[in-house]
Amino acid sequence: MKRSNQVNIGLFVFRIAISIMLLVHGTQKLKILVSSDLSFSDPIGLGPSVTLFLVLIAEIICPILIIIGYKTRLAVIPPIILMLVAIFIVKAGTAFEVRELPLLYLVSFITIGLLGPGRISVEKN
Repeated sequence: MKRSNQVNIGLFVFRIAISIMLLVHGTQKLKILVSSDLSFSDPIGLGPSVTLFLVLIAEIICPILIIIGYKTRLAVIPPIILMLVAIFIVKAGTAFEVRELPLLYLVSFITIGLLGPGRISVEKN
């Protein structure tokens, strides 16, 4: 499907912006790993170390892949799962305002997954 330059630029800007924002959250968790303080929350019972490892993949590795546009449709899956856990398990029963940020991330990564990275990417789709 041929897309206009504006659509490709829009996808590029959107991909970069939302991924950088998630990376900021990831760097905070990376500091936890570096400090060797593995007392991380464990909302689905995998263990704090495993949970931290999975969160780092979703918040560091995947956003980097999305930024460069490599395996984008696969790279959005861990952040989508992470946001679903945040919305429906970690923040379940809280006010909408508390769940708003993970909802925005969820919709954003679903959108990127559906649309793909655009032409300004390693994939060039």
